[in-house]
Amino acid sequence: MSALATEGLTRDFGGFRAVADVSLALAEGARHALIGPNGAGKTTLVNLLSGALRPSAGRVLLGGAEITALPQHARVKRGLARTFQVNQLFPDLTPEGAVGLAVLERQGLTGRWWRPAAAHAAEREEARALLAGLRFSAAEMRAPTRSLPYGRQRLLEIALALALRPRVLLLDEPAAGVPPGESRAVLEAVAALPRSVTVLLIEHDMDLVFRFAERITVLAQGAVLAEGPPAAIARDPAVRAVYLGGPAHG
Repeated sequence: MSALATEGLTRDFGGFRAVADVSLALAEGARHALIGPNGAGKTTLVNLLSGALRPSAGRVLLGGAEITALPQHARVKRGLARTFQVNQLFPDLTPEGAVGLAVLERQGLTGRWWRPAAAHAAEREEARALLAGLRFSAAEMRAPTRSLPYGRQRLLEIALALALRPRVLLLDEPAAGVPPGESRAVLEAVAALPRSVTVLLIEHDMDLVFRFAERITVLAQGAVLAEGPPAAIARDPAVRAVYLGGPAHG
């Protein structure tokens, strides 16, 4: 049984077909990348998987159960979390406070956020442990989010998603806008996630993709052009013609 799968997934916008009959299957614990040129339909596909968009046709399955008609919050409750191309953060909150709120949301306790901090000691400890696992220092955990370097903010968004304890994590260009030195830290943090979390990575940085992914799906004009292990994708002449360009990745 796949952790996440689609069957004939299609999305039309008027006369334009943004996603065309995509069938995809992610094994439990997969490290899977989705790549393709601009306009290939990658973000539209992620929006269909997360429930931000409804498909024109086809199905989405999470752990073998159909979730096609479920709204976003219901998919999150079932273990599907995502990040976004542009950070969705609270600049005045600290990472510790923001992740603590995400933990409370998972527990259905956000209506009690205003209680004294001592009332949420366990949630704060969980937030600190999660952030420490992503190599946040104690000082970073307690600093306003707006003061953090952009790469650390991207890691914070991943932390917020992980606080929901997802079974499947969709990462939409987590290294976008991140300086090269910091993007390596983002990749290392994602690669270190436990295999209980299945990861689908959407990314333009091919060096990151080929270091991270164990399997790659290539989209072109909304349809699956190729799928396979990185070495096979790097050699595929059709993929190189429409996207990778030049010689194969090593």
